[in-house]
Amino acid sequence: MFDDFLVRATLASVGVALSAAVLGCFVIWRRMAYFGDATAHAAVLGIALSLTLSAPLFVSVLGVCFIMAMTVSSLNGKGFTMDTLLGVVSHSSLAVGLVAVSFLSGVRIDLMSYLFGDILAVGKMDLMVIWGGALIILALVAWRWSGLLLSTLNEDLARASGFDPKREQLILSTALAVVVAVAIKVVGVLLITAMLIIPAATARPFSKTPEMMAVVAACLGVMASLAGLRTSYVMDTPTGPTIVCISALLFIIINILYRLLPKISLWQLPNPDGGAHRVNGGEDRV
Repeated sequence: MFDDFLVRATLASVGVALSAAVLGCFVIWRRMAYFGDATAHAAVLGIALSLTLSAPLFVSVLGVCFIMAMTVSSLNGKGFTMDTLLGVVSHSSLAVGLVAVSFLSGVRIDLMSYLFGDILAVGKMDLMVIWGGALIILALVAWRWSGLLLSTLNEDLARASGFDPKREQLILSTALAVVVAVAIKVVGVLLITAMLIIPAATARPFSKTPEMMAVVAACLGVMASLAGLRTSYVMDTPTGPTIVCISALLFIIINILYRLLPKISLWQLPNPDGGAHRVNGGEDRV
């Protein structure tokens, strides 16, 4: 069954969509979109190390993303603001990675496939890595759900409940590094942030609880991946960008319906500043 490249591409897109959409909810609640972007940019340096050292791509990218996350977390609040640190690390790692790749002689590199993905070239080993990473992320989020959610809503409340907000932040950063490492083959380093954010943002109007938002985001992510793959096959367009375009189209359509049907806005959504508050006409959203 896995000999068909379309079957492998379908399974790969579903695996990435499931893990990215669930993590994307926390990225939105914590306002960490720039952090996800910085992690993805750091992956370019991991690609360069993988090609230089002939090391497995997944291991190199995961290692660089993890080091980037630890560096930013440890330096945060020590004379630098988070956005400054992310700006420095993100663009520096991207530039160093691109320069390092240019020095590789005798190695033919399809840089576009790393930047925007090449899902149709996913092999059986890639599929194992993608689903292995996706299952680890989903299991980790399910295991740490209460700690991650309480740390997102209110750090004092999390400490009172026995959770360490810094440890939960470390777990979330590690999970983001894993999802970036497994998603390179599907949408590339420049589009993985879209896979994180857009399905979660689209799911928001339909979600009464954080758990419901994570489930709806995962369903929307899978739907966009399958529709994007089919559209790419029929119209002969780049697959990764097409998946993101379908996600963006869903976001636009659902938000138009959200504006036209104000009654669906009277739902409870999690508030990262503490507790949950009632959404009213889209004016007071997370």
